[in-house]
Amino acid sequence: MKRLLLVWLCLAVLCPAASAALAQGNKGTKEEAVAMVQKAVAAIKADGKEKTFAAIDDPNGPYRDRDLYVVVYDLAGKCLAHGANPKQIGKDLLELRDPDGKYFVKERVDLAKTKDSFWQDYKFLNPSNKLIEPKSMYMEKVDGMLVGCGVYK
Repeated sequence: MKRLLLVWLCLAVLCPAASAALAQGNKGTKEEAVAMVQKAVAAIKADGKEKTFAAIDDPNGPYRDRDLYVVVYDLAGKCLAHGANPKQIGKDLLELRDPDGKYFVKERVDLAKTKDSFWQDYKFLNPSNKLIEPKSMYMEKVDGMLVGCGVYK
C-alpha cells in the first residue's frame, strides 16, 4: 500500500512538470518565426503572390508549424493571406484590437512606415490551445506588403 501511495505521489508531482516542459517544447521560437518569414518572402519573390498566398493559407502547408503560421497584410491593413484563420483573408483589419484594446494591425502599418523589419508585442488567440496569450510578431516589408510570423510567449 505504501508503494502504491509513493507511486501516486510521484506521478502527482512529476506529471504537471512534464506537461509544462512538453508544452513549452512544442512552441515555436523567435528564430523559427524569422526563418518562416524569410522563406515566405523568398517564395513571394520567386513564385509570386498567388502561389505563395495559397501555400500560406493551406493549414497543412509549409507555412504552418505547431503554433507558428504566416500572415500577410497590405500596407492599409487588409489581410491578404493567413495561415491560421481563413476568415480574415480579404478583410480590412486596421481597427482590430487585442484584449487590452491595442490596435495591433494599425501599429504594424505605422511601424512599416519607418522600418523594413521589426518585432511587435500584443495579445492574440493561440490556435493550438485556444487561449489568449502574449505574442511577439516578426514582420518584414516586401513589395508593399507586410509578411509576419509570431511566437506565443
